[in-house]
Amino acid sequence: MALLTKKDAKLISDPLADNNPITIQVLGICSALAITAELKASIVMSVAVIFVLGVGNVVISLMRNIIPSKIRIIVQLIVVATLVIVVDQVLKAFAYELSKTLSVFIGLIITNCIIMGRFEAFALGNGPWRSFLDGIGNALGYGVILIIVGFFRELLGSGTLLGYKVLGDPIAKTGLYATGYENNGFMIIPPAALIVVGIIIWVQRSRNKALIEDH
Repeated sequence: MALLTKKDAKLISDPLADNNPITIQVLGICSALAITAELKASIVMSVAVIFVLGVGNVVISLMRNIIPSKIRIIVQLIVVATLVIVVDQVLKAFAYELSKTLSVFIGLIITNCIIMGRFEAFALGNGPWRSFLDGIGNALGYGVILIIVGFFRELLGSGTLLGYKVLGDPIAKTGLYATGYENNGFMIIPPAALIVVGIIIWVQRSRNKALIEDH
């Protein structure tokens, strides 16, 4: 028997394309604005959300029949907060400088509407395996957008990728001419993230007309 049925595979593939949590559901925009000025931060945040949402969905699914309905939101917050603390401690142990940069935003994973939304919409009504696939799929969909935005913002805003110079030395003016690359400071401020996300949404909808909302 195949490990992944066609229906299960769609739990991973759909959030990567036609049901992306950022570009289609318009969730998790805050982190796209806040931490995507650097590609490394975007990658780390993506990995953190993959861990939290994948494991969290499994935990909520395993507990779904014993969680009283009236306190389910509190239980979900406790689960995600515990997983976020684990991520935060691992970052402090192995990537302390990056943990200082992401400290506030790692904590905000607790209130990430993508995570709470998947707990409510899927994990509470499905088994652990399918809940795990759903969590991984949505986290990957979220992470792909963060990494794309981080790639272009760091490249065009700082001329670097992962901290390494890519577009050459800063511009040097010699007489009436200019050589090198001049960093675009606009790309490292939050509004640039919205512009990049908007371009991704435009490209996605231009490729799939079914995603265009009727007016």
